[in-house]
Amino acid sequence: MRLEYFQMLDAIDEVDVESGTLVASARVPTSSPVFDGHFPGHALMPGVLLLETMAQASGYLVLAINRFSRMPFFANAKEANFRSFVQPGSCLEVRATRIHDGSGFTVTEAQVAREGKRVCDARLTLRTVAFPSPALEQYVRSEGRRLGLLDEAVA
Repeated sequence: MRLEYFQMLDAIDEVDVESGTLVASARVPTSSPVFDGHFPGHALMPGVLLLETMAQASGYLVLAINRFSRMPFFANAKEANFRSFVQPGSCLEVRATRIHDGSGFTVTEAQVAREGKRVCDARLTLRTVAFPSPALEQYVRSEGRRLGLLDEAVA
């Protein structure tokens, strides 16, 4: 995980395009400038970054489903629940499941767990559009390769 670069996922561990599920892993760094202010003397992963982590897992699920043909953008979060604190150094499992697809939108249910216990979850909506620039498409494809997803998704 590289918080400053919004690289929230370290690897895609499983993806099943037919059932619409994805499992990813992420290790929260032990130090980051983010923790200097959140909170001094009691470092915690910000909830908004946990939400972003779920959105990225959902986004890569959508990318796998559409074979990297359209770019998903985070559009909405509903029923977001934060059940437990996440400290630096935590190993996280991130799951995303497609609930609905259509009209340029995909709805997912996502969750983050630590040591098998759920720390947060949400229902997310992503809007899919044509890639707005070749540079973004190239970057997303390189991140898909880094995570071990691209070859599997487009094979």
